[in-house]
Amino acid sequence: MATFACKVHNPCQGLFPIFVLILNNMAYRNFVSVLLVLCFTNSLLSQNSYPDTLRAVRVSEPIHIDGDLKKAIWEKASPITNFTQREPSEGGQPTEQTKVAVLYDTHNIYFGVWCYDSDAKRISAKEMSRDFDWGSDDDIEIMISPFNDNRNGYLFITNPNGAMADVWLGGDGGRFNTDWNGVWDVRVTRDEKGWYAEFAIPFSTLKFKNDNVQTWSLNFERNIRRKNEQIRWQGWSRQFSIDNIAQSGKLEGLNNIKQKERVEILPYITAGAEWQSGNATSAFKVGGEINYDISPTMKLNFTLNTDFAQVESDRREVNLSRFSIYYPEKRQFFLEGKSYFDMNVSSARLFYSRRIGISGESIIPLIGGGRLFGKIGKTSIGIMTLQTSAQGAVDGANSSVIRVKQDIFEESSIGFISTQKFSNGQYNATYGTDFTYSTSKLFGNKNLMTGFSGALTYDNPGRESSNNKDNATYHIFLFYPNDIWSFNAGMNTIQENFRPALGFVNRSNFKRIYSKLEFKPRFKNMPDFIRSFSFKLYDFEYFINDKTGLAETLSLEFRPLGINFSSGDYIGLNYELHQDNPHEDFRMIDGVIIPKGQYNDSNFSAEFHSFDGRVLNTGIEFETGTFYTGTRSNIDMYLNLSINRHLSIGADWSHNNLDMPQGRFKVNDFGGRVNYAFNPKLNSSVFAQWNNEHEEVIVNYRINWIPKIGSFFYFVVNQNIDTTDKTIKLTRTTILAKLIWRFAV
Repeated sequence: MATFACKVHNPCQGLFPIFVLILNNMAYRNFVSVLLVLCFTNSLLSQNSYPDTLRAVRVSEPIHIDGDLKKAIWEKASPITNFTQREPSEGGQPTEQTKVAVLYDTHNIYFGVWCYDSDAKRISAKEMSRDFDWGSDDDIEIMISPFNDNRNGYLFITNPNGAMADVWLGGDGGRFNTDWNGVWDVRVTRDEKGWYAEFAIPFSTLKFKNDNVQTWSLNFERNIRRKNEQIRWQGWSRQFSIDNIAQSGKLEGLNNIKQKERVEILPYITAGAEWQSGNATSAFKVGGEINYDISPTMKLNFTLNTDFAQVESDRREVNLSRFSIYYPEKRQFFLEGKSYFDMNVSSARLFYSRRIGISGESIIPLIGGGRLFGKIGKTSIGIMTLQTSAQGAVDGANSSVIRVKQDIFEESSIGFISTQKFSNGQYNATYGTDFTYSTSKLFGNKNLMTGFSGALTYDNPGRESSNNKDNATYHIFLFYPNDIWSFNAGMNTIQENFRPALGFVNRSNFKRIYSKLEFKPRFKNMPDFIRSFSFKLYDFEYFINDKTGLAETLSLEFRPLGINFSSGDYIGLNYELHQDNPHEDFRMIDGVIIPKGQYNDSNFSAEFHSFDGRVLNTGIEFETGTFYTGTRSNIDMYLNLSINRHLSIGADWSHNNLDMPQGRFKVNDFGGRVNYAFNPKLNSSVFAQWNNEHEEVIVNYRINWIPKIGSFFYFVVNQNIDTTDKTIKLTRTTILAKLIWRFAV
């Protein structure tokens, strides 16, 4: 058990505040030391290689893309070849040649990429499905920022199998949306000299200024997985990733381009049936969306009778804490453009889209609504209003959000948000604001972010039921996220009555101070098999009760050793001290009640993760230590096998062993997934999960077919199986088919 226990009845007495003060002083001294070291001993590396501008060449007719870059039309292009290593040798010459060229016509932009390889038989390409995990394959990544504003852009990725993935980028890498799906296409070919990719991206997929002459930010990254080598055109320092738009090069030569399609109509039809408790019901639903591009940078979206039948089921989590669990949004309607609506005040999410159309495990019908999002000049705008119908004990509701963000300085921003929910005479509103100062040029080439965010909530103002005192939250922070040294510190508060009806808060009534300092050195005389070390000098959080001022939680974590191997493998050792002081009893699993009081726990953990690029990769984490009134040991394991480019299998297991005064408890959670991709536009998957807390197997089977770019067909089977008392009983079976067809004019 931890030895730093102290009185918590008065935060001004005992060792606790002294310890926190020491930690804060340590953080301050370490941060100052780091800055001094960086100021006086760090050499400033150039982030650019020349040429840093790529010129697009206009062609008269649309190009039929097939991955063949030997076509005569590509001889007109002016390619670039000046790539530089980021890993393993920062600033070194690539071991393989890469060439990129750009062509365009009035309505489309085309990228040709030559990825030469001296040992083409060893090219790594395991994935083929849409939105594949590109971190394990050879790939080429294209970053485009049509706004040329150092903040917003798009990332398009493919691998040697022609798999497709895309990402919306914001905040110069600070915000990204991997669930954004653009309308674009790519084809890939291979031979004994390497692999080649031909991209076609319609201008209607992108947002750009309405100028006759365009200048865009542009960057390219190639990964050669068997060598663990990463090369980039510009901004190749380890301080930056491909989504740091401010470190990119420029694309010029685009003149008089246009969006061919301004209206997009996406009708859908869903049909299916469900069997539960001996009763059968059928479903038939028709609805859709209309998207209208008001300008090249603003989209207006209407939805009617919105349906989410194709969405994969949530994975059930066993909660061993006293706070609620956050589940991510999976519905595509809310994922597109979500970055225009997001704002967080530290852990408080002011807009959490799962509050609309979901209540517990029940789906609430969404009648319809509208959205307007995009950018005007330096101002990003997101406006949404949606209406849900009543179902069972859940009343119908109108939910709205307005988010505005203004670019200021070179990489910074200021903004505000407002959300409102009206339901059966009840009203809740949230008002928030944020300011972030960001630079990637501190001391020449370092990243720094600092700022403030805050919000207020109002319930039924003017009514007796309203309680609009102690209803605020705020966050002040300083981040220094860089390669060798990484530091952050901040403080935030969520008051007792801060309750955003359209947000997510899993803990309230606290003040929090936090800080973390990490050191990731690459010593000159390291063995060849070690790429870098990772030391977490400290990572602490300190919570006190906002009303009483009494200490509630202190966690302090150290990583005495972490090693990143040149092979891509990682091992790490961690130690954590955790003090919790719940002021009321709370229930855990199997009726276990944790009494209020002070608990001092210490935990040791060890982890190993193999390189994802291998055909067989695995990971294991082991943790042991004290846990409230008893002890706990935990093992998390996963195993992934890529049989070929079509078929992959994955499994995971989590085992918690709790030894409590009430008895010994074992919590097991198993998950498995099989993916089969027929080609990049037709894939299927099966996911299954079981844990002994819920004693129910959940199986989800999906087929996803893209008959043409922008259109989708889904076939979904959901099966629930009750395993109580070691029996197998089918409790609910759902079969659904959904077709979404895209019309564009």
